[in-house]
Amino acid sequence: MGILNNLKDAFNKAEFTVAPNKKLKTISADFKKNFDLTLAFYKGSVLADPEMTLAALNKKTSKEVYATAEGLKIKGSMKVGDVEKLFDQNFGVTVQVKDKADKKCVPNNITIGQAARGEY
Repeated sequence: MGILNNLKDAFNKAEFTVAPNKKLKTISADFKKNFDLTLAFYKGSVLADPEMTLAALNKKTSKEVYATAEGLKIKGSMKVGDVEKLFDQNFGVTVQVKDKADKKCVPNNITIGQAARGEY
């Protein structure tokens, strides 16, 4: 079933797009709707204000980032750790992918699709 699930992840819910002008709470809600997982945004080690946009949070970080208007695209076949790195590289923000209940972090070495199915 693993190979079949991996193929489904590559084609199912093909892409989830993150735009820098969206509020964090909207991005998190859309992520949950698409992948049935929680996406938590941090400023340092503290949860970020969900009313901020991704671009506004980006301005509060000390890193030099290269955010573009089109944002980034996330697929179910991507590894959790790679998705978290993309947010850091593109927007200079820290995110954690968590389970549906927002209780525990998902391991970085599995795909978003595997995490959505609870395969960890």
